[in-house]
Amino acid sequence: MSQREIDGTGIRVVPVGLGAMPLSIQGRPSEEQAFQVIETFLAEGGNFIDTANVYCLDDSDIGHNERLIAKVLDQLGKRDQVVIATKGGLRRPGGEWVIDGDPKFLRESCERSLKDLKTDCIELYQLHAVDPNIGLLPSLEELIKLRDEGKIRHIGLSNITSLDILQATLDHAPIVSVQNRCNPFEKQDFANGVIDYCGLKGITYIPHSPVGGHYGHVRLGHSELFERLAEKYRSSRYGIALAWLLAKGEHIIPIPGASKPTSIADSMRALHVHLDPEDVRAIDNIPELR
Repeated sequence: MSQREIDGTGIRVVPVGLGAMPLSIQGRPSEEQAFQVIETFLAEGGNFIDTANVYCLDDSDIGHNERLIAKVLDQLGKRDQVVIATKGGLRRPGGEWVIDGDPKFLRESCERSLKDLKTDCIELYQLHAVDPNIGLLPSLEELIKLRDEGKIRHIGLSNITSLDILQATLDHAPIVSVQNRCNPFEKQDFANGVIDYCGLKGITYIPHSPVGGHYGHVRLGHSELFERLAEKYRSSRYGIALAWLLAKGEHIIPIPGASKPTSIADSMRALHVHLDPEDVRAIDNIPELR
């Protein structure tokens, strides 16, 4: 199965990862079903899982997703075959999502993630979001310290703007990945140059919500274009959306979420769908959500 490198790291992964968030937030499946989702992902050839310490119900449940992934991989004996990326910089008071990029909090979060993932070093640690109260630089400097101490191997940024990326690269920060929301109905990172800039600078782009979340699912279900392409390529509409992202750049690695084994199995089949250029352009021209 073809692989793509997380740029500049030497780490090669199958270019459809598993976004593990649905396995731990509100409405999450049973642990048995979550186990089956991860097991199916691995059986289909997947080897890149994206998580975060705040993929949980609230602050009392911090680390649920990380512990779940570590437990499943240990039980399957596949720990050494999977690249795990996690994040820090958010809190979950009362189930809310609150940004906290304070360096001390980031360090505490990273050290807790090391324990929950049962590892000495996290392969890819991402700042979950830029804290508007302190800016990017203090958070980034702490992540660099953690990397220099050997607690994380590579640094990524998530939910950031083109100006954030520009600042990080101008400061020569060792950024290897950017994770933002992107799908056929939300193409702002194509329009604003983020994806092209990442390609130019050798930064892997990891689109989360690659089929559009709830509203994207609804739109896919009503789209005549996706219906036609699904029939043409003998795929699902969701597979077409993922195949489109894969066709947009070799530095792009989408991470569809899944709470059912059938969902992640369908996502992995997108690896075998190769869209004709005119079909890629047709999806390019879909109007964005407003």
